[in-house]
Parts: sequence; structure tokens; C-alpha cells
Amino acid sequence: MKKLLLIASFAIVGTAVANAQQLKFGPKAGYSLSMLKAEGDGESYKFDSKSTFYAGAFVEYKFSDKFGIQGEVLYSPMGGKEEESITMSEGGMTVSATAKSELKLGMVQIPVSAKYFPTENFAIAAGLNVGIVTSAESEYSISASGMGQNYSESGTEDIKNQVNSLNLAPFIGAEYTLNNGLFFDARYNLGVSNLIKNPEGNETLKNSFFQVGVGFKFGGK
Repeated sequence: MKKLLLIASFAIVGTAVANAQQLKFGPKAGYSLSMLKAEGDGESYKFDSKSTFYAGAFVEYKFSDKFGIQGEVLYSPMGGKEEESITMSEGGMTVSATAKSELKLGMVQIPVSAKYFPTENFAIAAGLNVGIVTSAESEYSISASGMGQNYSESGTEDIKNQVNSLNLAPFIGAEYTLNNGLFFDARYNLGVSNLIKNPEGNETLKNSFFQVGVGFKFGGK
């Protein structure tokens, strides 16, 4: 009986050690390029891209040398911006005006992915990024000049109650890990959720984004 208990104990410890060797975790951060696209009544409009960042942590578990899963919690400001200028001339007088606006979204992202490892250091990933919008603001500025006069106005509006809290974005990407645990990855996330909370007719506003990042893996072999 003692021998059986001893064998069982070693088996449990061995399994736990093997599982621990397959588990890796650590921090990651990087650059995001956020892209907003609005559609409605047969027309579409793309906002200017917004450069931003992301930061957070991840956990990776490999079922085998070829397959694994990964979960992450990240924070990233998202959104888009636009600018429009006009110039009018009449009776020898010229008036110029410029209007700028920017939609700022604070977002907690929870990407979950399946990973395939063609080699020990290289992985291909596909999954779903679940974004939770924690804040939403619209910033604007207007400036005009002409006929010896200058005018300017700017402001910020909280529009959280006009924006849906959930932003789902399927993604694909790739990752390369150095032998010391440092890794680099890149992803494209396709926004499929309508961010407009109460759309009029068929209005939609979707947020897609591209990410390039770096991180470090602790644990594992």
C-alpha cells in the first residue's frame, strides 16, 4: 500500500511539474493604430486613423509542442479623428475656417486566442478580442479668420451614454519568441460591433485596429 501511495504521489507531482512547464505568463505592451468606419443610407465614411498604445498582461498554456491557448487583459485608448477646412471668397474678402473633432474611447480588452506553433519560436494566432468601453468623449475645436476678425472655440463632451459598452473584434496574428523569453507580435483586429447605442435607421460605427507589440514570457521550460 505504501508503494502504491508513493507511486501515486510521484505521478501527481510529475503531472503538476509537466503542466507548470507548459504555462507561461508575463507583461506585454505596444502600439495600436485605431480605425473608425461609419456607414448609413448606402454611404460610408472613414475617420483618420488614431495612433495610440496598449499595455497589460497575458497567460499562455501549451497543450503540446504545436498547440496552445492564450488569454490577456489589456488597456488601450481607441477612437478616430477628422479635420475639415473651408475657404470662402466674396467681394474681395476671404474667410477661412477649420473644424477638428476626435472620438476618444477608453477600452479594456480581453483577447482570447488559439495558437499554432509551426516551430518552437514562431506562432500563428486567431481569436476574439472582447473590448469593454469604459469611457467615451468627443473633443472638438473650431477656428476661423477673415475680415480682420479671428474666432476660436473648443470643448469636450462626455458621450458614454451614446456608445455601446461592448466592442467585439475577431483577430489574426503572428508571434516570434526569442530563447530568452522576449517576444514580438502583430495582430489585425476586425471590429464587428456597432458602437452606436441608439442608431437611426441602419447607422453603424465600427472600430478596427492593428497592434504591434513586445512582451516577456516567464515560467515554462
